[in-house]
Amino acid sequence: MSSPRSRANMVHVYNCHPYASQQIVQVEQEPGLVCCGGGALFVVASGGCKVEAYSVEQEGCPLICRFSTMGTVRSIQHSKTGDYLVTIEEKNSATYLRAYTNWRYQAEGKARVGVRLLGHLLRGASVRGGVQMEIIEIPLSERPVAVACCSVTGDLLVGCEKTLVLFTLRRPNQQNLQSQSPWPNTQQSSSQSQGQTSSSNQNVSILDFERSVIVHLPKMSLKQVALCGGYVAVQAELEVLVLKLEASSEPQTPDDSSDTNTCDDPLEDQSDLLLIPRQLELLGDRAKDCDIPVSIEKTGLEDKGQYTLSYVLFRRFTPEFFQGCSVEETQLHSLQLYPLYTKSQLASTEEPACVFCFFSLPNAGYLYSLKGGVELLSAYQYPEKVLEAVLTDTLLHVITKNALQCFTVRCAAVAARIDDPYIDTTMKACPPCSLEVCALRMQLFIGLRSVCVYGRHVILLSAADMETPDESERSTQRRELKEHTRLTGIFLAVGIDPATTPALESFLSRPFLSRKWTISSPKETSAAAHGWNLYVVDTVSPLVLYREMVEYSRHYSETNPQAQSLRHLLSEAHLLLCASSLQQSSEGDHTVSLQKDTEGQTEGQTQTQTDRQELQEALRQNCAQLGDCYSRASQKDCHQALPYYRMSGLSVTEVIVRNRPLPSSPHSYGLGFLFYLKHFLLEETEQTLSQESADEVVDIFSQSDPSEIISVCASPSMTNISPARTLRVFQHLEATAGVSVPLTITMATMMLRLDDLPQFTQLMDRHPEMLLVYGFIDEPRLLLHGGGGGPHALVRPTSLTRQLAKSQPGLLVAGMVALHENNKAQLEQADHIFKELGCENCLLVDFWEATLMASSQEAVIQELLFRLASVYIERLTHTNSDAHSGLPRTRPPRRPLKSADDLINSSSHYGSLYPWLTVLCPAHTTSFQHQEALHKLQSLLCGPSMSIGSVLPLLERLSEDTLWGFSLHLLCATRRGQFDSSIEKLLDRCPQAIIAFANHHLQDRHMALWWKKLLPELCNRTRAAGDNSILLAALKETLVVVATETSPAQFLELVPDDGTASYFLPHLLTCSQRHLLA
Repeated sequence: MSSPRSRANMVHVYNCHPYASQQIVQVEQEPGLVCCGGGALFVVASGGCKVEAYSVEQEGCPLICRFSTMGTVRSIQHSKTGDYLVTIEEKNSATYLRAYTNWRYQAEGKARVGVRLLGHLLRGASVRGGVQMEIIEIPLSERPVAVACCSVTGDLLVGCEKTLVLFTLRRPNQQNLQSQSPWPNTQQSSSQSQGQTSSSNQNVSILDFERSVIVHLPKMSLKQVALCGGYVAVQAELEVLVLKLEASSEPQTPDDSSDTNTCDDPLEDQSDLLLIPRQLELLGDRAKDCDIPVSIEKTGLEDKGQYTLSYVLFRRFTPEFFQGCSVEETQLHSLQLYPLYTKSQLASTEEPACVFCFFSLPNAGYLYSLKGGVELLSAYQYPEKVLEAVLTDTLLHVITKNALQCFTVRCAAVAARIDDPYIDTTMKACPPCSLEVCALRMQLFIGLRSVCVYGRHVILLSAADMETPDESERSTQRRELKEHTRLTGIFLAVGIDPATTPALESFLSRPFLSRKWTISSPKETSAAAHGWNLYVVDTVSPLVLYREMVEYSRHYSETNPQAQSLRHLLSEAHLLLCASSLQQSSEGDHTVSLQKDTEGQTEGQTQTQTDRQELQEALRQNCAQLGDCYSRASQKDCHQALPYYRMSGLSVTEVIVRNRPLPSSPHSYGLGFLFYLKHFLLEETEQTLSQESADEVVDIFSQSDPSEIISVCASPSMTNISPARTLRVFQHLEATAGVSVPLTITMATMMLRLDDLPQFTQLMDRHPEMLLVYGFIDEPRLLLHGGGGGPHALVRPTSLTRQLAKSQPGLLVAGMVALHENNKAQLEQADHIFKELGCENCLLVDFWEATLMASSQEAVIQELLFRLASVYIERLTHTNSDAHSGLPRTRPPRRPLKSADDLINSSSHYGSLYPWLTVLCPAHTTSFQHQEALHKLQSLLCGPSMSIGSVLPLLERLSEDTLWGFSLHLLCATRRGQFDSSIEKLLDRCPQAIIAFANHHLQDRHMALWWKKLLPELCNRTRAAGDNSILLAALKETLVVVATETSPAQFLELVPDDGTASYFLPHLLTCSQRHLLA
């Protein structure tokens, strides 16, 4: 429970003309009720038993047809979907609810009319003929008070005094609607009403209704109802309740969800007390805390689906007095649920993206957004008592007794944010939904009674009160006194007392003011003699109204470019164009699809395309104007200049021209303009400024924000900058702000562009290499351009990068490693940079080795290990083939920045070489490059990080014929624990390395392999070889180890049966002595 939020929305008033022209509908009898829809205006004569339909889309509003009703019409509504009329009629003191379908066929003068009950279809020739209107009698157990049609589904909602009855629209002649589908039915077509004509060759749409659900509201006396896309709104005198009605295919168990608070009111019987409820606003889930119980009555159709209700909105007002309206007249009116579709939707083929609820008091109107969270968008404060109001996409039309006025709405702001996720980012912007509303110029009438809207046509019914001469004179005197009092109050408000100025007092006493006001009202035709008129007022197109708003805004831009009213007016124009864009997207394709001939379709498509192009151009112009407003805005709003300038399509040079300082402030640039310029220069775009524009940008930041000038000059868009001119700016900055590493590097870059290499070297030698690396971290664009789009964005080296690759490759590699480790550059981007420099075989490998030493990310480490292993194997293959080819080398390759020994000593990923590798592959047996590659690869295989499984496929390219190739394969086998086969292979290829191999690998849990594998192998090979000194020496070393690690009994078991006792006896004796000592 909470009190309503107080939103004191200020209403701006702009002298723009929303109405273009008006015409009077030639009605023979005095109209009693009017409604519109499907391109037609329906007029119920004052007698109430005849309906006339006029075309509002043709000049002069010609009559379409007329037909009689079965009773006196008390209420009439048109449904867009299904193109039917529904009426509440009275006859013989009884009230009836009837629906009129296929009413357009009365235009052909056909007298045939079919009358049937709900659910009872006509049979025989009546249906086969298909050219007659049908009247569907809808029986009800209670007297209907109000009706509403859903513009999305065509369903019918009937409000009785305490009950709501929902009827679902059915098309029995369509197979896909034979079975009941879950409500809301979003597959109903809205094109029927627009596509139907009076031609008899069209197919007749047979409609019917089915009672779906009955909702009871015992504590609410219904006055008005509304229905849209599953939302149900009911209105009492001072209360509004919005519910969400949803269908479910599962049977509903009895609980409290469909029968809310039903406790009796303790004050119900105290009729002698006058209770005035307090104001209340409950939104969303909190609305269920209101004291309005709601229950669903079973209809007997529960097997087709259950319905659930949820509270959405509750608003209660208290009767108040304000000027022109008594407490008794303070009642709600104009309840409306309004759907809005986004650009990505086709109207009425999907559930609407937005649903709005509007209702009004005589002095204030309220607009809520229901979907995606209930929110009060706008509260309209009327200057006079409003009789009726109608909401549209772009405007809210209201009528007072003597005027038609319109206000702007915020529906487009809500829809734009649902349609485009980039709204309210640095990419796109839209005026906020909370933007204060404005009133446009009113149009005067006499005795307005009701208003309805179809498209750009506003239909007004006026009926002037017939006064006697005495009453007219008294009314004139009261009006003159009221105007005198009003004008006196205005002068007092601005500090002028008319009583002290005789001339002003005499001016205010003149009666011509009221006569002049009366003359300005539209002249009545001869029909006015009857005391009533029916007007069709056309609103101007959104583009015309937009252009008038732009013209109106020039008054503010010339006097005060930073005025809040200028920004507000341009924001109103932007929302107007957004709403028009939504209308074109949802209606343009549909309108063209209704064209029947190819020529007409082509013309319709061309016109639609032209309108869209004009609208897009107007949007771009408006965004540019809004960007100009926000470019000089305060710090709170200046960031909005960026998205609006982006949406305008203006180039940076054009934006700079629009923001050049005014003569009155030659050195002042707006915060929003600087914000836009910084973001443009910080982002990687393809726009390159000319030298003139780039130099102007340097001047702008040197005057407004010198701390950003280094980042500005490092932008790739500034490549055409004048180096000599910019260098002078930097020297001045260094003299005033002091020396900094990024500034020094940037000055060195300018020297490089001037081809002054000595000065370049001198500046780079100012700071040690580590500080220069920190400078690259502060400004990565000193080394690389591009990459703003993510890890796969294209990057390119700068001129400084190319120079460092030649003169200081170590600094370049250190800088790139620092950028990678600080997330300023991705691994793939660094690869691309070195490939662009032509250093993929040298500096790129140095970069990988340095990054491997610095990185702590396991994924990066494994990727680099694989790349380096591939490179080392490639080098081994090429250097080996070059050595055997005998071809002369044109140029010796550059030495790597880190040797194998350097990597072993500084990186944990490079392990120390196993001792047996030195025996197997002695140093200086191959070229230096080959030796370095071999040692680095062997070191990786000896280290703890390399995954042997990933490198095995690469080693298949290397043969085991050479000892160095054999060593690599043996390393992999050893790492995989294949010691038995490794011992055999090593004894076959290089037995002199076996003891070093065994001493390194056959330890701890592998110690038993000394006597289980190595000793038997050596005995067998020695027996076969005879005098092989290498094998004999290895056998002797093996026996020493075995004698040390085994007991005498075990040793005796290991001695071969045919062995010479004198050869093994010393080792047995040593074993026995060690065993005794132990």
